[in-house]
Amino acid sequence: MADGRSQEVTEDQRQAAQLIWDYHHMRHELRPCDAAIALGCNDLGVSTYAADLYKAGLFPTLVFTGGNSAATVDVFPRGEAVHFHEHALALGLPAHAMLLEPKAANTGQNIAFAREVLTAAGVRPRSVLLISMPYMERRAFATCREQWPDIEVVCASDPLSFDAYLKGMGDEESVISMVVGDLQRVIEYPGQGFAIAQDVPQDVQAAYESLVRDGFTSCLLSP
Repeated sequence: MADGRSQEVTEDQRQAAQLIWDYHHMRHELRPCDAAIALGCNDLGVSTYAADLYKAGLFPTLVFTGGNSAATVDVFPRGEAVHFHEHALALGLPAHAMLLEPKAANTGQNIAFAREVLTAAGVRPRSVLLISMPYMERRAFATCREQWPDIEVVCASDPLSFDAYLKGMGDEESVISMVVGDLQRVIEYPGQGFAIAQDVPQDVQAAYESLVRDGFTSCLLSP
């Protein structure tokens, strides 16, 4: 928890997190787009899923974007985008289909810098597929609509259930804290000019407040 001690996640807490997890999903229908952007993070599954979508013919050009953060520097010491790119190469994606943006330090920069990389490569998409961690879809969407308002956005993430994601990551408390932290950003970032506003249903807001009270605060923004 916030004081560094862990505790067993209760069923009520897990259900509250499930509610927020469901809210984070945009539920966009997958369809072909002019380009795709895979957002750097600590989950290599984003690169794997991006590779799957490329092989399915959903886009011709893929940008891997992301430098390092405190959460990823130990996992991906050469940068998120670099490791994601290498992973995709190992999965058989052709080098000519991928572009690399290795400097972005936050989601806004992911979008802005990826757009610059696409433009420099002569790619001017009318639609973009944003590929992210499952609980990051809504924040990615809201950020892209603020940063790149004239682009058509389709959000995608590995279609895992919440329980499967918890088991795969192996740390329920950490995942729930990240789910809570992303919702805080969805709520707070529009007021800071980082993203467009999103309607937050009352039950989702209540679930968020409950989990914050219970101490799932390690990924919240600093006061």
